Parts: sequence; C-alpha cells; structure tokens
Amino acid sequence: MIFTVDVGNTNIVAGVIEKGKPRFVERISTDRNKTDLEYAVMLNTILELHDFTWPQVTGSIISSVVPAVTTTLNRAIEKLTGKPALVVGPGVKTGLNIKIENPQALGSDLVVDAVAGIAEYPTPLLIIDMGTATTISAIDKNGTYLGGVIIPGARVALDALSDRASQLPHISFEAPKKAIGKNTIECMKSGSVLGTASMMDGMIERMEEELGCPATVIATGGLAPFIIPHCKKEIIYDDFLLLKGLYIIYRKNTMK
Repeated sequence: MIFTVDVGNTNIVAGVIEKGKPRFVERISTDRNKTDLEYAVMLNTILELHDFTWPQVTGSIISSVVPAVTTTLNRAIEKLTGKPALVVGPGVKTGLNIKIENPQALGSDLVVDAVAGIAEYPTPLLIIDMGTATTISAIDKNGTYLGGVIIPGARVALDALSDRASQLPHISFEAPKKAIGKNTIECMKSGSVLGTASMMDGMIERMEEELGCPATVIATGGLAPFIIPHCKKEIIYDDFLLLKGLYIIYRKNTMK
C-alpha cells in the first residue's frame, strides 16, 4: 500500500493506492508554519478515518510546488513510517518526454498529472488541473508533453475581485441559478463559475486546433467539480489523477 501526497499552494492532497487502485483522497490546507509533528498528526488522522494503519504502508511519495513545506512534510511521513518518502524531482524517473524550452521548470504536479493521463486515457490529451492556479497541459498523440496554459485560479480571481472592488462582497464559490444575474452576488457567481466554464470551453477549442485533432480532456483539482459540470465540452473528471500518477512514478523508481 502506497501513501501518496501532492503539496499545492492552497491544499495538500493525500491518499492511498492499494494494489494499483485508489482507496481514498483527502485535502488539508497547506500551511508553511506547521511543524512536522503537526503534519504527522493530521496525516495520521486521515489514515485512521479511512480504517488504515501505518504498518500497512509499504512506501510513500511526494510531489510538491511548495519547497518550504516539502521537507517538513517528509519528516512527518518519516515519523509515521520510519523512512522518508520518494520526492518527485531531478533524478527521479518519470518516463515523460517533455518538449518545452526548459523541462526542469515544469511543475512536479503537471508532470504527475501527465504521467497518469498517458497511462489511463487515449492521447492526445488536454489535462485541466483546477487549484490555486488553473493549468491546462497539452500532450500529443505520441505522449509528448508539448506545453500548456496557466490561468489565475477561479477562487483566486473571485477573491481578488472582492479585494480590489470596494463595493463587491466576498462570496461563497457556487453556481448561479442563471447566466444573467439579477443582483450583485448572482452576477459574481455567474462570472466566476459560468465565466470560467466558458473559458475552459474556449481554451479547449483553441488548443485542439493547434493539436490538429480532437483530444481527450481530463479535469482534476479541488475546484473542478464546481466548474466542469457547466462546461459544454466533454470533459472527464478524475479526482484520483494525481494519486495514480504518483503511484506510477513510485513503481518506476522502486521496482527492480
């Protein structure tokens, strides 16, 4: 049983893969000020909630875009398992062919998403990951990572709007009843949810034009369930995508 962790700017996604199958996925807030002990308590609670124990864990792997948290979290995992986790980064085999100007600059979360997408779905692929930022990765029919898009995350954009416009309130992130809002809050909901969904549809169309053919479109990330149902394009939601990618990379680097 492999314990998988992805550290994002807003959330840490943790889960377990047992015999190649995801068992659960949970999210906790990323906090740069937490100690390894505090993270250990949180991870222990997550495992207990799902009726697993640490002796069942045979290995662990971390991907992270927050270096300040990576080491702390790895110490927490070592407290719980007795050995450090494999950390996705330079020197770790992924099997991904990356064709961008600086392959080393590609975020580990995007690498992991791509590895899982290629293993699970027909190429070419567009992979949408909706978190603090919304990213769209393009992978051609041969499984080569071509590049992508980085967009301010829908929640970040909504909060920035409220912060910068004195008469606009902070609101919950949820879908409106209609596209045409009848009050300020409904107008903001429409813009943030339906506007983002429309942007996803438009970007998919443009990126497919550049690929020269239709693509399988996958979405993951904490905000995806709020946005994807409102898109007009066919998009597959896969909440376990990161975990599956981490499992594949773990096996590539530990199997002899």
